[in-house]
Amino acid sequence: MTITLITGANKGLGYETARQLVALGHIVYVGSRDPERGQAAAAEVGGTFIQLDVTDQSSVDAAANTIQEVEGHLDVLVNNAGIQGGMPSPAELTAERLQTVYDVNVFGLVRVTQAFLPLLEASDAPVIVNIGSSLGSTTIVTDPARMESNLTLLDYASSKAAVIMLTVQYAKALPKLRINVVEPGYTATDLNGGRGHQTVEEGTEIIVKMATIAPDGPTGTYQDRHGPLPW
Repeated sequence: MTITLITGANKGLGYETARQLVALGHIVYVGSRDPERGQAAAAEVGGTFIQLDVTDQSSVDAAANTIQEVEGHLDVLVNNAGIQGGMPSPAELTAERLQTVYDVNVFGLVRVTQAFLPLLEASDAPVIVNIGSSLGSTTIVTDPARMESNLTLLDYASSKAAVIMLTVQYAKALPKLRINVVEPGYTATDLNGGRGHQTVEEGTEIIVKMATIAPDGPTGTYQDRHGPLPW
C-alpha cells in the first residue's frame, strides 16, 4: 500500500486530501501540530494521526523517526501546512512578521522535506506535492486581467514564490523523485475566512492528482486543476 504523509491535515485542503487518499487505498498519516484536532481528523477520515509541527525541528524529526520505525519508507509527501499572515502594508511588514510566515510556508517545507528525504528515497515511486499559490507567480500577479494583480500580500505571496522555486530546484536535484507544486485555487477554507469560490473537493482535485502520479509522471511542474500555470 502507498504510505502518505500530509502536513497540516486536520482541516481544510489537507483534511480533504487525506480523506480522498484514504478512499483510494493509501495509508495516510495525518500530520497536525494540535494532538486533539489531529486525532479527531484522523479518526474521521480513517487515517493515522502523527504529531507534527513544521516550525519545530524536534517535532519533525520525531515524526520521521516514527514513520521510519513503523513503515520503513514514505511514498508520498504532501507539504500542505501553511498560513496566510494577513495583508501588512510595507510600513507594517517587519522582518519578524515575515519570518513568522516563512517559518511555516518555506522553512517548514524545507524541514519536513529534509527530514523525510531518506524515507522517500527508500520508496519505489517517491512523490512530493508542494502547495503553492497563483500569488507566487510573477506572471500572474503582474497580469492586469487577473484578480491576483490587485492584491498586495507581501509576506504570503513572496513565501509562495519561494515554494515554487524550491520545487523546481528540488526536482532538478532529485531526478528520481516526482516533485511538483500545485495551485489549489481560491478555495473556501480557514486560510481565507471561507471566502473562496471553490469547494474543498475542487481545491483538492489537483493535489490528489499529483499525489497519485505514476513513476514516469511529470516533475518540476506548476499546475492547477485546469493544467499548467505560468511561472
